[in-house]
Amino acid sequence: MVREIYLAGTTGGTPALPTDLTALEERARAVLTPAAVGYVLGDAGTGETGRANRRAFTRRQLVPRMLRGAARRDLGVSLFGLRLPAPVLLAPIAAQTVVHAEGELATAGAAAEVGVPLVLSTGSSHSLEDVAAAAGAGPRWFQLYWPSDREVAASLVRRAERSGYTAIVLTVDAPTFGYRPTDLDNGHLPFLHGHGIANFTSDPAFRAGLPADHDGAAVVGHWARVFANPALDWDDLPWLRTVTSLPILLKGVLHPEDARRALDLGAVDGLVVSNHGGRQLDGTVAALDALPAVRAAVGDDVPVLVDSGVRTGSDVLKALALGADAVLYGRPYLYGLALDGQAGVAHVLRCLLADLDLALALAGCPSTADVTADLLAPPSWG
Repeated sequence: MVREIYLAGTTGGTPALPTDLTALEERARAVLTPAAVGYVLGDAGTGETGRANRRAFTRRQLVPRMLRGAARRDLGVSLFGLRLPAPVLLAPIAAQTVVHAEGELATAGAAAEVGVPLVLSTGSSHSLEDVAAAAGAGPRWFQLYWPSDREVAASLVRRAERSGYTAIVLTVDAPTFGYRPTDLDNGHLPFLHGHGIANFTSDPAFRAGLPADHDGAAVVGHWARVFANPALDWDDLPWLRTVTSLPILLKGVLHPEDARRALDLGAVDGLVVSNHGGRQLDGTVAALDALPAVRAAVGDDVPVLVDSGVRTGSDVLKALALGADAVLYGRPYLYGLALDGQAGVAHVLRCLLADLDLALALAGCPSTADVTADLLAPPSWG
């Protein structure tokens, strides 16, 4: 991608969108409605957790090594038998039609185009079957918000398995919505306006709970009763294992004891260290800071991913050096979606992968397997 841009520049061509992935937020803010800005950019409470996520990355510094023979780089990693072109998956983000009419369909198309797996949110604005069709042969996982109705939960998981999703990512840090002032000040929750509920309105188990003469208000009311499940506890997890043979990852783990307990139950195959991008509990530890202890708690053989605050190729390197097998990449691709639909998402992903490729070369790492803890400066250097 970098070569293509420079070659185009010889005849006056320049990229339509910024290649600085941290500059996309302000560009997206300018094209979004106030309600969309509040939903997409807003964090919980004072935003301290969101800021902590970025500080955790900027606080750590890379110490590149020289003369390592990195002329050819292998960005690939293997997860659950799937060989990925890079240690990057698209994080699940709900209600994407808030920023673009095609929403998850455009995101799925871009992910397939670039070869990066999509993790589709339960709160998608398009049904998981329609998103699977848009993704074609592209790899995809399904993120589950476990509804309070087990029949609906089982139906969603089975639909995902039938539709070619190859892992289930159970999010456990959202038993209820966090306190998000930007949404509250706008009096706006996208789901109550019909965004992000397509997997429910298309689900037979969900629809079975609707009255025969239901209208739109009844559908939203039923969704509000079913969507959240604050009663969920550890004893429920083995049941999910009986519903599907797909790998199950637990997303939202920060404490090493929770990581150990999840594995001890025998119902979980991997973990995602996450604080929901700062959107749930304000004042939470940064996900990157929690990563090393979680990795130490579960050992080297359990797939551990991380999200929350990842923005650049160097960020990905830092996450790998601290023990992650891969990252989930969130808001920047949504900014790309807002700015230019599928092409915008593809642009963001190509920029990230180009940045990561060059970061590997400049750090002296011929492959992601060569990224180890000694790539980071010790705290005493700070």
